[in-house]
Amino acid sequence: MIRFTAKLGIYFMLLDNTKNGFTLKTNFELKKAYLLFKIISSRTLTNIGKTVLEISLKLRLPILFLIKKTVFEQFCSGESLDKSYETVKKLNLKNVKSYLHYSVEGLVSENSYDLALKEVLNSIEFVANKKILDFTVFKPTAVASSIILEKVSNKKALDTNELKEYDNAFQRFDKICRLAHIRGVKLLVDAEESWIQDAIDEIVLKMMKNYNKEKVIIFNTLQMYRHDRLKYLKKLKNEADKNNFLLGVKIVRGAYIEKENRRAKRKNYRSPICESKKLTDINFNEGVEFIISNLKVFSIFCGTHNEESIYKIIDIMNLKRIDKNSSKIWFGQLYGMSDNITFNLAAEGFNVIKYLPYGPIKEVIPYLIRRAEENTSVKGQTSRELDLIKLELKRRRSI
Repeated sequence: MIRFTAKLGIYFMLLDNTKNGFTLKTNFELKKAYLLFKIISSRTLTNIGKTVLEISLKLRLPILFLIKKTVFEQFCSGESLDKSYETVKKLNLKNVKSYLHYSVEGLVSENSYDLALKEVLNSIEFVANKKILDFTVFKPTAVASSIILEKVSNKKALDTNELKEYDNAFQRFDKICRLAHIRGVKLLVDAEESWIQDAIDEIVLKMMKNYNKEKVIIFNTLQMYRHDRLKYLKKLKNEADKNNFLLGVKIVRGAYIEKENRRAKRKNYRSPICESKKLTDINFNEGVEFIISNLKVFSIFCGTHNEESIYKIIDIMNLKRIDKNSSKIWFGQLYGMSDNITFNLAAEGFNVIKYLPYGPIKEVIPYLIRRAEENTSVKGQTSRELDLIKLELKRRRSI
């Protein structure tokens, strides 16, 4: 459905159409999701759950089945690529695309980095062989040491062993990006914490210069809750103009706000985070407008659960007469969240995609804990999810 605002002359979509939003959910699944979001909405319950989970794992208590049937099924698509593909096919029936992410976190050794590299390369081949898939993604610290990335970001000298580690990490990045280029698979590089991001930005920029010559394959992620990212975005544009390559940008608000602020306070430096939610919103919206105003150079992946930002992006597209299904503009939301945005956008013909984390249950637990903590810290997110689920259950009861 479309809502028309005569005052602005702009078409807006009704993102609260819960019939569309929960079209793939059974009543049982909705009730289970409601219970999960109710727990996550409480910081106390989330912290208790995290502690109980960590203790249970240390004591090797048999809790993996419980995790699978609750948070894993809500926020992850499966334990492997093949199992996740069932979810991919189901989403595709509603014109929702998918991108798969091997969401194992916290493993730190050269061997674990090589195993993660193998998994990312497999995911690229998997996507290339499936007509209904376009994107894949990887997390830099899955293939590179955060300690080395931090030293490089701080421009500290590396010793011989560290130089070798950094070179190994760079080669893993290059293998991933080169294969994505050869196979024509769009590749999203996740953002990390600010103190290691400069090194990542430097590597990804080199990859874009090498592999984004004719079309956009490599996308870097910019977290716009950082007050320096708009300036960096404009710097990227100048770099692309000078060196004749294209830019892929996944633009998000950011995922590590509490961690960033705690570290800045502990180490007594200015936090890289905008001073208010309002300033973050302004930063995000200005970044989106800058990119969409320069689509000759950019392709954009808008990773947002913020409905106001969605409306603003659609507004900009309408004013600039950009087709809803322009191959240069994508919207994305996390699996298990903001289905009202995803499915209503898809129903209106926009390019929309779900982020599908996958991996062995025990090994994706750090991701699941982070997801719960982020939901707890984002004001209004879980309450919006709860309200929409209640509306849909009420609608179904009235039929």
